[in-house]
Amino acid sequence: MFFDSHAHIGAPELLSEAGEILQRARDAGVSGVIAIGAGYGVGPNAGAVAVADQHSDVWATAGIHPHDAHEWNDIAATAVDGWSAHERVVAIGECGLDYFYDHSPRETQDECLRGQIRLAKRTELPLVIHVRPSQDSHDAFEDILRIFDEEGANEVGGVIHCFTGDLEFAEDCMARAFDISFSGIITFKNAAPLRDVAKVLPMERLLIETDAPLLAPVPYRGKRNEPAFLVETAACLAELHGRSIEAVATATRERAHQAFGLANS
Repeated sequence: MFFDSHAHIGAPELLSEAGEILQRARDAGVSGVIAIGAGYGVGPNAGAVAVADQHSDVWATAGIHPHDAHEWNDIAATAVDGWSAHERVVAIGECGLDYFYDHSPRETQDECLRGQIRLAKRTELPLVIHVRPSQDSHDAFEDILRIFDEEGANEVGGVIHCFTGDLEFAEDCMARAFDISFSGIITFKNAAPLRDVAKVLPMERLLIETDAPLLAPVPYRGKRNEPAFLVETAACLAELHGRSIEAVATATRERAHQAFGLANS
């Protein structure tokens, strides 16, 4: 019923329990999960692919998170290229820009992102994009749109994961063939501006995600997140759009299948 478009099942915190976590998700009505390879260093790419290999309702991505952009070199690029050829890998990422923490220099994040856009174009895979600006600024939003345009990212498109931007940025992304994915953040008490954005965006361009193990939705906030909690995000989006939770589950699942090329899966 539900489709979790972004969960770090291959991360060290979840990998050893992947089977149990996925069974709880199925019991909660989650019919599919995208296991994100990037994040927590380069290593979880292998974990995400392994989980996808073992579970028919899981697919993987491969990439380098902007936090880890300092690890981007010829060896890392070759590794991601190799993982991208795996039959269960359906996207490149998550990659992008994070100016909030700046764990990697911004020029290095730029180089790493451009390299992965070029890889996505070469492999004809969509991109999973992480973008977070510095506090009280739109700097990363502005830079990522410029990089999209300079590198032709619209040729493959993809998903802006864990969206936290404003309506203008959402529309700019959709115009460049990127769908918008909402996480449990939209259920947070202080997220009223984000809910205002989610309310007016077209449902046919939306996905939902957990970003597990992070960002557990209300009423699980503060706990370790997992795909079984996705229903809370779907329920919030359903209320915002005045639709049934079943309708939101169907629309976001179908869009996820389209975005990741799973139409026949």
